[in-house]
Order: sequence, then structure tokens, then C-alpha cells
Amino acid sequence: MSRRLGISLGIDLVPYKYCPLNCVYCEVQKTTHQVTKRESYFEVREILDELDNFMATAPHLDYITFSGAGEPTLNSSIGEIVNYIKAKYPSYKLALLTNGVLFNDKEVRQEILPCDIVLPSLDSATQEGFEKINRPCPELKVQDLIEGLVQFRNEYKGTIWLEVFLIKGINDTEEEIEALAKAINRIKPNLVQLNCLDRPGAEDWVNPIPLHNLKQIKAQFKEKTSVPVEIIAKVKYKTTESQLDTELLEMLHSTLIRRPSTAEDLSAMLDIHINEISKVLRQLCLEKKITVKRESRGVFYIWTS
Repeated sequence: MSRRLGISLGIDLVPYKYCPLNCVYCEVQKTTHQVTKRESYFEVREILDELDNFMATAPHLDYITFSGAGEPTLNSSIGEIVNYIKAKYPSYKLALLTNGVLFNDKEVRQEILPCDIVLPSLDSATQEGFEKINRPCPELKVQDLIEGLVQFRNEYKGTIWLEVFLIKGINDTEEEIEALAKAINRIKPNLVQLNCLDRPGAEDWVNPIPLHNLKQIKAQFKEKTSVPVEIIAKVKYKTTESQLDTELLEMLHSTLIRRPSTAEDLSAMLDIHINEISKVLRQLCLEKKITVKRESRGVFYIWTS
């Protein structure tokens, strides 16, 4: 289950934590391989065979989604994979979750044009905010990121939902919101989605923003742009919204009751993708079945009951 995309089949095109950014709020923790160079990483046939095996079950899906613990557009074969999916599975919608950093490359933009919906992020429209929040590779400039998104909007006929991750004291100021609004007016996404911390991020000083502050920021954006704005941050939770997999829940319980572990540890031990582990850990935190403790090696999860 995806908060924004319903029932989503995630396809991870890069190894764990290959990304041009090292965002302070990242829920899969710090970037271990910070790169901008595109590579194939995996054999395309290997990815497509795994997809075909799963799709043979005729699953009910709202979207097939390029996502994962890294930046999907770093995979230089993404265009080939996009075309394969659209040709073989035309009844399924195709989504891309991306930081948009590589959109100033025309080849990247062309490769993802067949996607039905693209969900890029833009957390700051100032270089200072960009560097504080996203900690990019040194050569990256926020203005190039914005220009790439503007160019993509001019070429792309599908839907764009632009996510803004808010961090108190950095990009919630009048100056930052004004700069973001100007960029949004140029990018012209179909929707702006405001988000904030849900689960422990890469840095322990990042905290959630209260709902009343999020509503104030939403109102500020609505005054400065004609683009629809919504809050997607899980500020008020309903634990009944999520049905956790019983088998996975039992495995996590038996593991964490014996030894606190990081999400990366659990992913390796249980042979389950870290994105799936992260979603379940998030829900267990909301239900107060586990607590977290940050140590030098990362965020550790502890079963409390």
C-alpha cells in the first residue's frame, strides 16, 4: 500500500542507496553511494523476467512504480524498461518517484515521457536550503534542478505531483516559501503535496511539523500560486488503515524481541526489500509496538510489548 498511489508494485532499478542526494529526512537513512553518473546496474532481462513472473498472477494494482532506496533515473536502461512495461502491460498505470535531479538531461526526460504520472520532489528553491536539506553532490545546483523540471513540464503531457518535504526552521520561512512558490508557478505541476517526517530520518534533529503549522504553510502557498496544494503528511494517524502481513509481523516480532535491529539489518536477515520493511516499521511505530533508538550505526528498532 502506498499513501499516494494506492496498491503499488515497486520496481527498484538501482542498488541500495545510490543517489545524487543525501537528504537529512530520508527514511532509509544516509546515502552510501552519492553519484550522478548513470549506469545500467542490473541486466535488463533480469528485471523484466522478475516483473513478468509477478505479473503472470494478474495482480490488482493501481500503479507499477519506479521507486526504491535510491534514484531510479540513475539507471541508464530505464527508458527500455518503461517502453517494455507500457507495451506489454498497457492496462496498468506507470508511476515514477524521483528527486528530479537528472531532469536537466534531455535524454532522461525523453526516456520517462511514457509514464502516466511523475512524482518529483523540490524541498527548497534556494541553494542554501537545497544544500542544508538535500545535501547534493557538490556540482549540483538547485536552479538546474528547477530548470529541468520546467523543461520536463513543457515536454510531458502526463500528471505531475510535486512533493515538498518541510523541515522546521529551514524551508518553512517566508523567504523559502516565496522562492518555492515562484518555482512552482514556473514548473506548473498538477498538484503540490506537502510532507514532513513520518519515521526517523537520516539525522536525528529532523522533527515533524505540527498540523496547525502545515495548514498555515498550505494557506501561504495557496495565496502565492494557483496550483492545488494538499497535505500528505501523516500528522493524525488511524492505525486501522493498515493491514499488516501476519507472517512478516511474526518474523519481525521474533527478531526484535531478541535483539534490536536496524531496517537494513532486518532487510538482510529476512530477505525482504528495505522499502517493505520500512513501511511495516512505520506502522508498528504508530501502533507503539516498537520504539526507536539512534546509535552510531543507525536507527535501531526495539519491540516494546
